[in-house]
Amino acid sequence: MTRFLQQRGDRKRVAVVCPGDASTRYAIEKGQEMGFIEPILVDGDDKDECARRAVSMVRHHEADILMKGLINSDVVLRAILDKETGIMRPGRVLTHIAMAEIPKYEKLLFFTDAAVIPIPTNDQRRQQIHYVNYVCHALGIEEPRISLIHCAEKVSKKAFPYTQDYLDIIALAQSGYFGRCIIDGPLDLKTSLDSVSLREKGIHSAVDGQADALIFPDIVAGNVFYKTLTLFAYAKTAGVLQGTLKPVVMPSRSDSPESKYHSLALAAI
Repeated sequence: MTRFLQQRGDRKRVAVVCPGDASTRYAIEKGQEMGFIEPILVDGDDKDECARRAVSMVRHHEADILMKGLINSDVVLRAILDKETGIMRPGRVLTHIAMAEIPKYEKLLFFTDAAVIPIPTNDQRRQQIHYVNYVCHALGIEEPRISLIHCAEKVSKKAFPYTQDYLDIIALAQSGYFGRCIIDGPLDLKTSLDSVSLREKGIHSAVDGQADALIFPDIVAGNVFYKTLTLFAYAKTAGVLQGTLKPVVMPSRSDSPESKYHSLALAAI
């Protein structure tokens, strides 16, 4: 990502809310050193006021990216979601897109939602797919393979009603509704990411065990997957919020300095 940004040659202005912690400072200093960002530090004793000022900069085109530092997420989210002064795009939902580089997976993996929407409605899930497809295309993936995640490969309308909607999503994808992409499901995690597991189960899927992106049924599944990747799989991760006028980097306070740097790079792309 860094090489791509350096080749592009432009610098994104980043409004950083409360950059008082070492990991946030590392991310913005490295991004500045690599030449793809210009940080605008927004600090002060009143955290709410800092968040509002940073959001206002994005709203008035004085900053291209919003980044959360050492401040509670709910404070920043209130400023983002404010109906009069916030930065939500009309008619859109706020959601989180994560990206992971996993040692034993041959390509980057994107997934949603690990941080914002507890249980997506059918409409919210469609918007999540639009966002993740957009991010994949921005990273040069011409036809992303998107898997709709469940604990099995069968629709269960009674026990898991969201799986019934998966069939409607697939039909929409085949009609071109989401743009260029391949969508299938329900698939479990292994059949989404491992073609051997897919074939051993005798399942035929257009995703073919080579998913570029995963759509999780709820925040619990997405969040557990995210934290498992970082804790046990030594994955490098990044994350951005979508649905806003400009990208938002909203890392957890426990995220590593490198993860915050990668999130900043993803937002700049």
